[in-house]
Amino acid sequence: MYNMDQDQYDGDGEIAYMHQEDDWDRDMLLDPAWEKQQRKTFTAWCNSHLRKAGTQIDNIEEDFRDGLKLMLLLEVISGERLAKPERGKMRVHKISNVNKALNFITGKGVKLVSIGAEEIVDGNAKMTLGMIWTIILRFAIQDISVEETSAKEGLLLWCQRKTAPYKNVNIQNFHISWKDGLGFCALIHRHRPELIDYAKLRKDDPMTNLNTAFDVAEKYLDIPKMLDAEDIVGTARPDEKAIMTYVSSFYHAFSGAQKAETAANRICKVLAVNQENEQLMEDYEKLASDLLEWIRRTIPWLENRLPENTMAAMQQKLEDFRDYRRLHKPPKVQEKCQLEINFNTLQTKLRLSNRPAFMPSEGKMVSDINNAWGGLEGAEKGYEEWLLNEIRRLERLDHLAEKFRQKATIHEAWTEGKEAMLQKHDYETASLSEIKALLKKHEAFESDLAAHQDRVEQIAAIAQELNELDYYDSPSVNARCQNICDQWDALGALTHKRSEALQRTEKLLETIDQLYLEFAKRAAPFNNWMEGAMEDLQDTFIVHTIEEIQGLSTAHEQFKATLPEADKERQAILGIHNEIAKIVQTYHVNMAGTNPYTTINPQEVNAKWDKVRQLVPQRDQALIEEHARQQNNERLRRQFANQANVIGPWIQTKMEEIGRIAMEMNGTLEDQLTHLRQYEKNIVNYKPKIDQLEGDHQLIQEALIFDNKHTNYTMEHIRVGWEQLLTTIARTINEIENQVLTRDAKGISQEQLNEYRASFNHFDRKRSGFMDAEDFKTCLISIGYNLGENEFSRIMSIVDPNRMGIVTFQGFIDFMSRETATRTPADQVVASFKVLGPVDNNYILPDELRRELPPDQADYCIARMAPYSGPDGVPGALDYMSFSTALYGESDL
Repeated sequence: MYNMDQDQYDGDGEIAYMHQEDDWDRDMLLDPAWEKQQRKTFTAWCNSHLRKAGTQIDNIEEDFRDGLKLMLLLEVISGERLAKPERGKMRVHKISNVNKALNFITGKGVKLVSIGAEEIVDGNAKMTLGMIWTIILRFAIQDISVEETSAKEGLLLWCQRKTAPYKNVNIQNFHISWKDGLGFCALIHRHRPELIDYAKLRKDDPMTNLNTAFDVAEKYLDIPKMLDAEDIVGTARPDEKAIMTYVSSFYHAFSGAQKAETAANRICKVLAVNQENEQLMEDYEKLASDLLEWIRRTIPWLENRLPENTMAAMQQKLEDFRDYRRLHKPPKVQEKCQLEINFNTLQTKLRLSNRPAFMPSEGKMVSDINNAWGGLEGAEKGYEEWLLNEIRRLERLDHLAEKFRQKATIHEAWTEGKEAMLQKHDYETASLSEIKALLKKHEAFESDLAAHQDRVEQIAAIAQELNELDYYDSPSVNARCQNICDQWDALGALTHKRSEALQRTEKLLETIDQLYLEFAKRAAPFNNWMEGAMEDLQDTFIVHTIEEIQGLSTAHEQFKATLPEADKERQAILGIHNEIAKIVQTYHVNMAGTNPYTTINPQEVNAKWDKVRQLVPQRDQALIEEHARQQNNERLRRQFANQANVIGPWIQTKMEEIGRIAMEMNGTLEDQLTHLRQYEKNIVNYKPKIDQLEGDHQLIQEALIFDNKHTNYTMEHIRVGWEQLLTTIARTINEIENQVLTRDAKGISQEQLNEYRASFNHFDRKRSGFMDAEDFKTCLISIGYNLGENEFSRIMSIVDPNRMGIVTFQGFIDFMSRETATRTPADQVVASFKVLGPVDNNYILPDELRRELPPDQADYCIARMAPYSGPDGVPGALDYMSFSTALYGESDL
């Protein structure tokens, strides 16, 4: 149905028409050519409207006689309901219906001259054509207005304006100016240049021009063919009313197309925003799923605490962990930051388009991702500590295992043959002197055995420590230790048994060579001392600081200071042996040539003494090399500390400066963005120093340096601070960008933003960048809100849709600007859909959507619009009202 504009009246209450159309010129209809043109034009014009009601006329004077189609025509073109028609077939019923139609026309301020219902019912062609012309004037031409002219003059001026740029076109009237057809073609080309190749038209070929214009208008512009080219060309002066009627159809067609295009553009813009938001939601869901899946796969790897048996394997694990920190984690940090930025941008766009806040799938909220990330970093920290502890443990184990093997080897070498010696019964056939010698030898052995007791206890203690530290080869260590202990117990038992036997025989023995005994007593501990010295000089050592290596060097120097006294003892022992040899030689003692009390001989003492002297300079060299290594380690510590002590405070300073920029709001938002982006550039340019520090840290770890007294900063502190700095600057820039979007979308001035920021900063008492619920409630009360608990809960649900218990500055701006909002965007979209379809229809048809909208967006609407269920619906009708409200969250889409 069509809506008509406000009627225009003259001083007498009648329509101010052109003077030449006030009365119907009956003489003019006497020209058969003009009457033919009018009949054809008026019939086509009436059918262009009646087809909207599903009917048409074939004979203009016959089909209007009963008044029914005449009333229907007036209802269609006026958009109003007439009185209920009479359905009878009698003349009086027909006259009544025609009178109702004529009364309706008169009621619109139209003066009907000599046109009565009886003439229309009788089929008077002249009166019927006159009546139709009056209707055309009132409903098709009267409301045309161009530059303060209306009706015929307005239509003529519109034609002149549109055809002015075209050669050979000079529109001065509505008869002979249109005979060559170029005027019609120019109107079409001006509005739809793709439909006609105007350059190929010729003024001397009016038939082609007119047929081209009429055919294109009927096919592409929905303007029915109201005249034939022959009707115009074959007449000296075409009928003015027919031409005006035809041209008015072009005016209304192009005027309606412009409105439809505007409405379609509005709908396309709304749909494009909605489609973009849906794509952002899908992208968020996928990125969140991928990030959570990566975290889910990574945490079990970081929580795996299954130790390796060798240093090489643990070093490989440490290298894998470095690759994870350098190569795998940084892209995920960027993905997490980008995910938060995309989420905030999407929420801002939804708020700006009055859509409800986006709620991700369960378990994919930003808080869920932050929790999962926290679990990842917790596992990561524990994993690194475990790796370092394991490396220390394996280093300690290797040292202990080597020490165990050395001591066990020395002890096993010492015990070799001891059991056989203790089990011998040589005392049974020995002479008295031999018995005495055996007894003294056994006493010397007991001294030697006691001296080895400490070594056996050390071996057992080392084995126990290896077990406590979960040494991978503990079974073999335990077996060897058990064998040594069992053998030691057996030696003790055998020693005790042999001692008792010798004591029983001692009463039978009287003499013993005291010198051999003295030699054995002094040589045994000295020999044990030399063996201990050789063991110590060959013992491996592990130090981690300059102080430790200096302590070892001091102890070594103290040991070297004892060598002169030891040499005196050696010489004294050798003197005893020399004295024995002298006595044997002097008194011709019948001796076997060996000391019966000990297996130690001067050659062995001298050999071991020479070995000790040989090992001393080797130990000196080893300590010098270790001292150099520790000096290099100290240099690495200082090198790392010098950089870390600069980078750490620099990161903290930048964090504080970014916070001040966001809080103080100096200058416009664009100035703040420029300032922050320059900060971001400076920060990114600082990355090579972080990488250099990473390289120094790697050198420290490769050197197995575990502490650094020169700085309180660890590489982990620097990494975390750097990541937080990058995240903070990116998040702050995103917040300012969202504020720009809000300001531009809602028309907020810079002064208003400054006022909002000043108010926000005033109530942000903790200077944390956001207000908690109590601060926000105090702010609302200060600006005049009378808040109950329910009302405050409702407002908090708007400004804090994620229920985090805080109000950001972006949420505060959205709330303050929303308080001044009036008409909703959903109302504007409903009004746009009304333009696309017939006026006053509460529905729209799929063909109308496909005609006005791009194919993809037309299909989008058709797929999501619910069928129209109103009483005035037609098959295939769609409900655009519920669809429009759903676009902005006022109902379900």
